[in-house]
Amino acid sequence: MPKITQLLFDCDNTLVLSEELAFEACAELSNEMLAKHNIADRYSGPDLMTTFVGQNFRGVVTGLQQKHGFKLSDSEVDEYVSRELGKVIETLEAKAEPCVGVMPVLEQLDKSKKYGMAVVSSSALSRVQASVKKVGQDKFFPKDHIFSAATSLPVPTTKPDPAIYLHACKVIGKNPGECVAVEDSRSGTLSAVRAGIPTVGYVGSYGGVIKQKEMAEVLKDAGAKVMMDDWSQFMDCMAQIEAA
Repeated sequence: MPKITQLLFDCDNTLVLSEELAFEACAELSNEMLAKHNIADRYSGPDLMTTFVGQNFRGVVTGLQQKHGFKLSDSEVDEYVSRELGKVIETLEAKAEPCVGVMPVLEQLDKSKKYGMAVVSSSALSRVQASVKKVGQDKFFPKDHIFSAATSLPVPTTKPDPAIYLHACKVIGKNPGECVAVEDSRSGTLSAVRAGIPTVGYVGSYGGVIKQKEMAEVLKDAGAKVMMDDWSQFMDCMAQIEAA
């Protein structure tokens, strides 16, 4: 196995506790578009999060159209995506917090200089930047090493498409085998694994032991090599991957 020299972190609920906050805004707009098309179903933030965790709002809109059998024009999708982004950023700038235990690990990694560090997210770049800045993590990541599937690519996409991980590797100048990704969702894990990147599955942001065990199995099935439920386990996870 090649020497690991680069870490690629998902953002939402991996570095920053942001998914719950973001999906509340998603639900408001999702219900608006359903009502506009005379569809009776309605979603709460947790409802959407259960179904679409790890995807950006463009992916949510695509999924809702497929599930409920309606069609938005490209301009309508763009308008909803823009509105959602504004709502989410405003909320994150007020309420976002770091994931439990992640800050000491980032401090240790930054001090050691053993690995380069980057953020690879499905979310819009401005949202990711707002999240890491609010919680004081922006100092750990070069500005040009924060990547967004919604913004950084010529054609916007979302995880589980591996395109954003492949793009990040190309920009940073690393082969996928030289990297390790950290992901908390099935779609994110699939994205990294499909790009050929060994992946640590993180379930610490899921509430309760039962849900964490359930999601650990989901991430293992998606291809995660090792699992952690607390950031204090990260160095041990890296040692396991590097010893393989």
